[in-house]
Amino acid sequence: MAGVATERAKQYQGNVTSYVIVACIVAAVGGSIFGYDIGISGGVTSMDSFLQEFFPSVYEKKIRSQENNYCKFNDQGLAAFTSSLYLSGLKATLFASPVTSKYGRRISIIIGGISFLMGAALEASAISYPVLLLGRIMLGVGIGFGNQAIPLYLSEMAPTHLRGGLNMMFQLATTLGIFSANMINYRTTKIEQWNWRISLGLAAVPALLMTVGGILLPETPNSLIEQGSKEKGRKVLERIRGTQNVDAEFEDMIDASELANSVKHPYMNIIKTTSRPQLVMAIFMPMFQILTGINSILFYAPVLFESMGFKGNASLYSSALTGAVLVVSTLVSIATVDKLGRRVLLIGGGIQMIICHVIVGIVLGLKFGDDQELPEDYSLVVVVVICLFVAAYGWSWGPLGWTVPSEIFPLETRSAGQSITVAVNLFFTFIIAQSFLSLLCGLKFGLFLFFAGWVTVMTVFVYVFLPETKGVPIEEMMLIWQRHWFWKRFVLENSKEEGS
Repeated sequence: MAGVATERAKQYQGNVTSYVIVACIVAAVGGSIFGYDIGISGGVTSMDSFLQEFFPSVYEKKIRSQENNYCKFNDQGLAAFTSSLYLSGLKATLFASPVTSKYGRRISIIIGGISFLMGAALEASAISYPVLLLGRIMLGVGIGFGNQAIPLYLSEMAPTHLRGGLNMMFQLATTLGIFSANMINYRTTKIEQWNWRISLGLAAVPALLMTVGGILLPETPNSLIEQGSKEKGRKVLERIRGTQNVDAEFEDMIDASELANSVKHPYMNIIKTTSRPQLVMAIFMPMFQILTGINSILFYAPVLFESMGFKGNASLYSSALTGAVLVVSTLVSIATVDKLGRRVLLIGGGIQMIICHVIVGIVLGLKFGDDQELPEDYSLVVVVVICLFVAAYGWSWGPLGWTVPSEIFPLETRSAGQSITVAVNLFFTFIIAQSFLSLLCGLKFGLFLFFAGWVTVMTVFVYVFLPETKGVPIEEMMLIWQRHWFWKRFVLENSKEEGS
């Protein structure tokens, strides 16, 4: 059977040390590279100088006032500029899994930072589309390695009762990266030359922080023990827990490590029936996270703000407002996730997002045509609803789409499981990024109702199939599946067969 079979959680001792908090903050900075790219690429692709140099046909459509509001940016080449990064990251995260498992979490964080640095340099200096695309691919490699290793690092370093909040530092860094990128884009649009190069090149800053942080950080005790350095692993554990009384937690790690080292092919082990619940969550949680429609809301916000009459300042207002809401709501999630639990936030956030999608879809369907502006009073309603949607995402599926999958796998399949999570996330991000402009042009306001349907499905999924993981030690997570009304039939029955 996968995972630790005994319950020693009540014997765990230790305090929240400044050492573990600093380590988690430094590690989470790596999440900012993901957020920075999300924010920066959307702004750069709307800059006239960038479009004129690489996508002149899109620039022509943009400046034509008679162009359909929903279809101005509908170009597959422009979509490929954004989506190529996610396809590259998808492939990279599968290579990152054995590296993370065999050589440790730190080395993957360092590789990710260096790759992102190289990508930022290539993009900022690009003189042709192939060079620009190569830069995107290197950025994708950085994100693939970073997103695979950082959530694992945070889950393994954090004490059980604060694991949710500390793990969400990754999402907080992502939202801060988005906000910073939006502000940089606003400032660089005022520069007539090299504005897009400056925006893309500044991606080197979070990448450098990630690389240096990876060099300075300690390895997780789980990873050290898995690599055979038990004494070193115990010393790190004592240091991050602030006590020498770590016998119970250390024994759980030893048991998990012995089982992990007996598994030679984690990807084969993860598809066994006993691992069915974790595999399902690793696939559906990141898929649903993207199908919330957050990308469509963030992309469409500037158009709605322009309809309110902000005109030249529309980008600043929309970016500042949605970015600030995202950051604040993530802080709310960090403060409440280990008190209220994962299920309450996911279900509550889902219900709020459904309502917001339906309202936006109805208002746009009734009041916003292909070539007409949205009336000011309705624009105000839509902007408020957008902020409520972003807030719901920020305190629910945004951070928890990463947190839950990173904490549910036993050590022997943890790295492989996280790779699957990241790969699925990037795969669906790629699909949405590549098809969104076409979907917006074709479905128009119906796109919001389409996403409302998906949020309904995912909210029901959580209510029925996801057990609460709050307060459960990461090495004893297997026990929650054994008690779940649905998953126990897979875990218990098949573990008996494997033991017989």
